[in-house]
Amino acid sequence: MILEIADIRIQPGRQAEFDDAIQRGITEVIAKAKGFNGFKLNKGIESTERYVLMIFWETLENHTIDFRQSPAFAEWRAIVGPYFAVPPTVEHFNLLAKSD
Repeated sequence: MILEIADIRIQPGRQAEFDDAIQRGITEVIAKAKGFNGFKLNKGIESTERYVLMIFWETLENHTIDFRQSPAFAEWRAIVGPYFAVPPTVEHFNLLAKSD
C-alpha cells in the first residue's frame, strides 16, 4: 500500500468553503478511483489555512497514472483548485513500521 501526502495551503478566510469542497471532491471523485483505499484529512490548528490530506492507494501507479492522467483529476482540481494559495506539495511513502 502507498500513502500519498498532500500538504495543502488555501487562501485566507476560505476555510469553511474549502472544508465542504475538499470533502465533496474526495467522496465524489477520488473515492471512485482505481486503487483508492481510504483517506484521512487533517486541518491545521495553528495554521488554519493548512490541510494535510493522506490518501491510501494500492499502488503508486494507481495515483500517478490511473488517477492523475484521467479526466477525474481535472474534475478534482476544478472542485478544490480555486481555493489553493499555492500548488500543494505531494509526496508518496511506503510503510516502514506501525504500532499494533
